[in-house]
Parts: sequence; structure tokens; C-alpha cells
Amino acid sequence: MKWEIAIAVAGAVLLSCASAASASLFAPAAKASDALSLSSEQQQTAWNDLSGQPASTAPASFQPTTSSAIPSTLRVRAIPAKTAGDVPALQPYDYAKIQGKLLIVNPRDMMIAEVISR
Repeated sequence: MKWEIAIAVAGAVLLSCASAASASLFAPAAKASDALSLSSEQQQTAWNDLSGQPASTAPASFQPTTSSAIPSTLRVRAIPAKTAGDVPALQPYDYAKIQGKLLIVNPRDMMIAEVISR
């Protein structure tokens, strides 16, 4: 009888640990939104990581602002793994570099979540 209780308790403990581990393992990835608020340090890190990347050409009339859509002709790129590691909040986003600015873009709707200027 004591062994049955001990086995039942041990099984319950193992099951709860496995459940917690699988919940964190299969937790949904962070989702991009149309608003992002990076600290000055995070912005500087992103700038340092991405400023050497090729720039895109935007229409002359395009003035990038947060919560506005990017032109369909503007090329966006995925955030590189190094940058996503340095600034994890950027992982679900894309970016474009234009006119000395980094545009952090929500890939679902192509809205600018943040503008980083040097």
C-alpha cells in the first residue's frame, strides 16, 4: 500500500514536471505588432548590427513614421539571427534600411512598428 502511494506521488510529480517543460518548449513565439518601444540601448544595438546592411530605395515622397504602411516597392529583410539574439524583441519583425533610418516592420501587415535614426 505504501509503495502504491509512493509510486502515485512520484508519477504525479514527474507528470507535472513534464507538463511544465512541454508548455515552455511549445509556447507560442512572440508575435509582431504595429507598435514597438525599444530602449535607447536596444535601438543603438540594432543600429550597430544592421547599419552595414544594404539600403533600399523608397519613393521620394515617402516619410516613414510609426504605424504607417511601407510602400509595396520597398524591400524588407528578415531580422538576422545575431540581431535577434542581441535584441530579442526584434525576432518576429522584418526591417528596411532607407534614408539613414532603420524601419522595424511588422511582416504580417507591413506596418512600421519603430523608426530608428542615427
